Amino acid sequence: MTEGFVTGLGLAAGFLTTAAFVPQVWKIYKTKSAKDVSLPAFLAFAVGVALWFAYGILKKEPPISIWNGITLALAIAIVVMKIRYK
Repeated sequence: MTEGFVTGLGLAAGFLTTAAFVPQVWKIYKTKSAKDVSLPAFLAFAVGVALWFAYGILKKEPPISIWNGITLALAIAIVVMKIRYK
């Protein structure tokens, strides 16, 4: 496999897993309710994604750093809305 194919695979995977959070963020924002979201779970998730983001930067792996950076922003948005809409 070529390096370009592998990078493309990583970019596609990152896009799909990141895009999966957009409807959740939108639903919480629209309904102003995050009662079914577990705060400890999303805090742990956000920390894990932050670590993956740092890993991607340190390893100079754009697919890992780009998509985990965006996912981190979405996870933080969910955590903030969970706290705000209690």
